[in-house]
Formats: sequence, structure tokens, C-alpha cells
Amino acid sequence: MSQHTFTRRVAATVGAAAAVVVALAGCSTPAAPSAGEENVPGVSDDTVTIGTHTPLTGPAAAGYSSISAAATAYFAYLNDKGGVHGRTIDYLVKDDGYNPATTQTVVRELVQEDEVFAIVNGLGTPTHTAVLEYLTQNEVPDLFVASGSTSWNQPEKFPYTFGFNADYVVEGAALAQYAADEYPDKVVCLLGQDDDFGDEMIEGAQLALGADGLAHVERYSVSNRDVAAQIGALKAAGCEINILGTINGFTALALGTAAKMGWFPMWFSSSSGADYPTLVGYLGEDVGPKLLQGLVGTNYLPSLGGDSDWVSLFRQINDDYNDGAPFDGNTIYGMSVAYLFAEALEAAGENPTRESLVEAVASGGLAGNGILPLSFGEDSHAAYLGVGITAVDQGVQDYVGATYAVDGGTVTSVDPAPVELSGEGVPGS
Repeated sequence: MSQHTFTRRVAATVGAAAAVVVALAGCSTPAAPSAGEENVPGVSDDTVTIGTHTPLTGPAAAGYSSISAAATAYFAYLNDKGGVHGRTIDYLVKDDGYNPATTQTVVRELVQEDEVFAIVNGLGTPTHTAVLEYLTQNEVPDLFVASGSTSWNQPEKFPYTFGFNADYVVEGAALAQYAADEYPDKVVCLLGQDDDFGDEMIEGAQLALGADGLAHVERYSVSNRDVAAQIGALKAAGCEINILGTINGFTALALGTAAKMGWFPMWFSSSSGADYPTLVGYLGEDVGPKLLQGLVGTNYLPSLGGDSDWVSLFRQINDDYNDGAPFDGNTIYGMSVAYLFAEALEAAGENPTRESLVEAVASGGLAGNGILPLSFGEDSHAAYLGVGITAVDQGVQDYVGATYAVDGGTVTSVDPAPVELSGEGVPGS
């Protein structure tokens, strides 16, 4: 069981009120800036400079390196439309190789040398955890972390940090609840990364199924690309549905290893490891589509296989500003994050400060482009507390109609409420 339990979720609401009295210790939402504040890091008369850390090389690169490129393409599109309050956005992307030590180095470069206005969509649970305290101490807005760890939702401890992904507890609970609803007699197991990612997927699954609801659990490390022992143990345990708390490369590795054993159970994956085009890239065009048929996943953004106006816009931006790079779920993710930052920057005012940017997010006034409302507020730094269930059918990955939310430790079925595209995807237009 993860140390990040639902007790902390409830405590966050109470703790936020108590945090006001210790603001000088850096444990409250930042105060409003004084009038006429000048020399804001990363903000000039015509540019806002922001940065990120992401794996352009290393074990996670093939699954995630396209995210920052997609965000950069959206910002180029936005800049051609006039930017935000007359300022263009300059997005500095630094490779950390999915290595926490490297993350510390590049984030310090972004803050101290490049003097960025904010860190936006830093990717990875172990990597971003390594810079969380540093960004808090330096009062740098730490927006829309690319990880579902519940660590980002601690407003009383990390007032500048906000998540973007639906958290792993939510995803684990939704996948397990879907398994219970649709396949009540099947044996459910789980394969998870050996960190908060795996811990919280287990926590969510047990929330839906009960403490003894998972028949078997296996863990893996990203430093070891051999999961034959874990897959063999799941097979021996008679698992029929395997919930995956895996990044894309290890989702493909799990499916490929099982296929070599002649074992073909059902696979239910977190959104972090369920992108169909990315998985086909790992598995190959010859066997990938066959192994991925029926793959169940989660999502909270416009679906690659759907007919959303957001997807149509992002396809066009990808063609025009991203050198025609392959269009997949990571493209949609990267552009969705970039749009949300632009929305926050627009709401931060004509002369934005770091404080006004954080206040804009915490106000609860941002819409984003998800299938459910954003959950940001003074007492919540989580973006999405619910997800839709997706499935792959003949190469198309789309929503199947089931949508779940987690509220107060309870998993409930909810109706999606997709945000409609407006203003050509340019906030404030």
C-alpha cells in the first residue's frame, strides 16, 4: 500500500486552512503580488520563457519524447496567432534521460541560468520528485506535471505545484471497477512499476476490489528490461485480467513477453502506457495490432480515435508546425498541456507574475479540454479526478462509454462532459 493514501486527500482540505498561518514558511498558496511589481523572471515586453525536463533519450524516450515537440508546435501556432496578451511563448526543452540526477541538473539550469517563468509539464514520477523541493524553495510555478503521482496534489506543502494527469489511484480504481462491472468472474492481477506509480495503481485497484481483490501482484524496475519472471508468475497465478501500471515501453514488453509464452490474457493499462501508435512502434506493425486488439486503457483528453474538434485542430497544427510528425495520443497530450498553460497565462493578466499565474490555476476558473471538469482549486492541485475507459478495436482506440470518478474514497460511474473547442484553440480570442 502506498504511503500516499486517501487519508492525505482528506487531510489536504483541512491542512490548507491551517496553512495560512504559516505562510512565511512557504506552506500556503502564494500571496497576490504588489502593484507595479517588476523584473519578473522569464517575462519581457514581448516574450514569456518557460521550460521543462523530459526524456529525449533513455528508457522512456520512445514513449514520451514526442510530447514536448507537440507542445512546442502548439506554442508556435499560438505565437502566430499573436501569443498571449501580445507576448509569444518560448518553451525550453531539456533532456533528462528519465534520470533523476540529470533532472536536478537541467532544472537548476532552467531556473538559475535561463531564468524561466515556470516549469511546465516536467515528466516522470521519480524524475520530478527529485526537483519538487527545489522548485518550492525557489517559488517557481511548477505546472501540470506529467505524472499521475498524488505527490503533486499537496497544496499545503507544495503550493506552486499542480498535476496534469489523472492520478494513478484514480486510474487503478477505474480500471479495476470496469473489470468488476464487465467481467465479474475473471481473476484480476496487476503488474506495476516499483515506485509511486505502481504503489498507487495498487491502491486504486484495491479501492475498487477490496484489500484482497487482486489475486496476484508483480513489480518491475525500469532499469531491468527483462520481465519474464514477472509475466511467468502472473501466468502461474491464473490471472485473466492484468492491470498495468507501466510506461509504454514496459507495456509492450509485458505483452510481447506473454505472447512468447503463448499466453494471451486481457490487458488493462494506465494512460501512461496505453497509447496505441506508440505501442505498435515498440511491437512492430506485423504483430503489434494483433497483440493490442482489445487493449483496455484510460484517458481524460480528446481521444485519438474520436471525432473531436480538438483532435482535428491538433492534427492540423501537427501538420503545419511539427514537420508532419506521427500523430498519436502523446501529440494530443502535449498540445492539451500547452493549451492549458496558455489559458492560465491569459488568466494571469496583462502583466503576469509568478504569483498571479499560480492564482489563475488555483482559482478553479480554467476549463482545459478534457472529458471531465478540471479539479483545480485552493484546496486541490489535482487536474482530473476521473477518467474514461478506452479500448482498441481493429486499430482504433476510442472511448467505450464507461467513465469513472473517485470522490472521498468511493469509485462512481459518471457522465462525461467534454469541453468544446472555441476560439480556434486560442485562449481569450
